[in-house]
Amino acid sequence: MTNELRKTIEGTIFLVLFCLTIPAANWMIGHVGTVCVPNGPCVLPVAPGILAPSGVLMIGAALVLRDLVQRRLGVEFGIGAILAGAAISAALAPAALVLASAVAFLLSEAADFAIYTPLARRRLVLAVVASSLVGLVVDSLVFLWLAFGSLDFLPGQVLGKTWMVLLAIPLVAFLRRRDERLGLSAA
Repeated sequence: MTNELRKTIEGTIFLVLFCLTIPAANWMIGHVGTVCVPNGPCVLPVAPGILAPSGVLMIGAALVLRDLVQRRLGVEFGIGAILAGAAISAALAPAALVLASAVAFLLSEAADFAIYTPLARRRLVLAVVASSLVGLVVDSLVFLWLAFGSLDFLPGQVLGKTWMVLLAIPLVAFLRRRDERLGLSAA
């Protein structure tokens, strides 16, 4: 398999997974958790004594996947993924949360993009971690403030998304090492 074909196939897989994180997050909020609040979200523990809506796990994964889309398919696809993700988020969010969901997604992914892009060629793992951490904080702050006018759930939101970023580090490190071995350049 040629390097360009490998990059295209992997990039397409990352793009599909990225797009699936949004409906998965919306589904999880209503169906997955240790406690499902009537007319509210399903929550799960992200640390002792700290609960978060279960969808935060998918949003943490989305931040990493967008970086991988950009690495494999290029900046244009990274920007396209941000816009597509915001549209999907707005289309699938409950009516009361459409604005909060879409704006939070758009701003958090844009912050992720702004940090990831200049760092990615030299320090891939650092770029993914730093950009994702900034993106997840922006997402949490904007969503909670616009949706609820409160930051009461901020610790759980940030911690739940951070776990997903940390779980992705071995995959990102593996991809970087394999890319170097195969002579694959970032898009």
